[in-house]
Amino acid sequence: MKILHIISSINPTGGGPMEGVRQVGTKKIEMGHSVSVLTLDDPASPFIEDYPLKVHAIGPSAGSYRYNSRLVPWLKENVDRYDVVVINGLWQYHGFGAWRVLHRKDIPYFVFCHGMLDPWFKHTYPLKHLKKWLYWPWAEYRLLRDARAVFFTCEEEKILARQSFWLYKVREQVVNYGTKTPPSEREALAETFYTQYPALREKRVFLFLSRIQEKKGCDLSIEAFAEVAAKDINLHLVIAGPSQKKYQEKLQALAQRLGVADRITWTGMLQGDMKWGAFYASEAYVLSSHQENFGIAVAEALGCGIPVLISDKVNIWREIEADGAGIVNPDTLAGTKESFRHWLALDETARQQIGVNAKRCFEERFTIEAMAKSILRNHQKWIKRKDDHGLNSHD
Repeated sequence: MKILHIISSINPTGGGPMEGVRQVGTKKIEMGHSVSVLTLDDPASPFIEDYPLKVHAIGPSAGSYRYNSRLVPWLKENVDRYDVVVINGLWQYHGFGAWRVLHRKDIPYFVFCHGMLDPWFKHTYPLKHLKKWLYWPWAEYRLLRDARAVFFTCEEEKILARQSFWLYKVREQVVNYGTKTPPSEREALAETFYTQYPALREKRVFLFLSRIQEKKGCDLSIEAFAEVAAKDINLHLVIAGPSQKKYQEKLQALAQRLGVADRITWTGMLQGDMKWGAFYASEAYVLSSHQENFGIAVAEALGCGIPVLISDKVNIWREIEADGAGIVNPDTLAGTKESFRHWLALDETARQQIGVNAKRCFEERFTIEAMAKSILRNHQKWIKRKDDHGLNSHD
């Protein structure tokens, strides 16, 4: 099967969707399929050269919308080479541009929303939502309506997506989502991290690893940590991830005001062995997010056997709670404080059991193998329907 993924950018600082395309594309190739990625990135971008999949970079593109006049002509010339197209993400030109070509073709296409229809955005940024409403009827609504299926990573995302726009007609399909199994060299990888941050060697580390932005609830984690920090001088918070300078400075000022600036380490974005080392050097992963579609880093923590302290706005919280793989509370200061308190009140045996549960939760629910097989089943279903009946109807 020849598969084309379309995504606005493959810059790794963009978070989960970019990582998801990279990992599932690599796994599909291992399973015998051909995978290419069409992106609006500038071909001179430094992250293009080492990307593990075949990339067609047709940028540069204009503005945050990333308009690109080369997208439609490229698709008209090349898309017939592919059996299936997968569009990743909403609200940028790659989706509407792809629809302009694909809705006239017999090639089945699918859309991954990646949480971008979560009503949290509507409630938190009402003016932005008004602008989205002006765009919705003639762009994203059509893109989703005409897709063979719109993929959701869990039931929670599917249900929430219905609440953002009343004009809404899609073929909903929940598929497995996941990430690759982490490397298992726990001690060696932790040592890699400790070599860079030797002061953390004897600390009880809580790890936040994600993009540092408002919706991730970083301020809640800092405030909650400040309350419990006095209980044990060895408690330490590591905040890892790319950030906007002004927002990080605001968080650092908060930590200073609360008297815990020296108990927090800011690492910037971690990749490769340093990232895995940070997980293995931690006793728990924390994410008090206000909106989180799936949370690749949450799944990575589980895969390392690291318990997760998360909010109930991380859409896979029900699975984690059911498996006893972590502690779940509301995305409030009180809820985040309760997660820290609960964790610290557990004895060593209970904490170790949650770690065992975390690993099992990952293996049973969130592997990249399960994700690839689930998505491929949907691709193959529509290709067979095309071969048997043609795709002249969207029924």
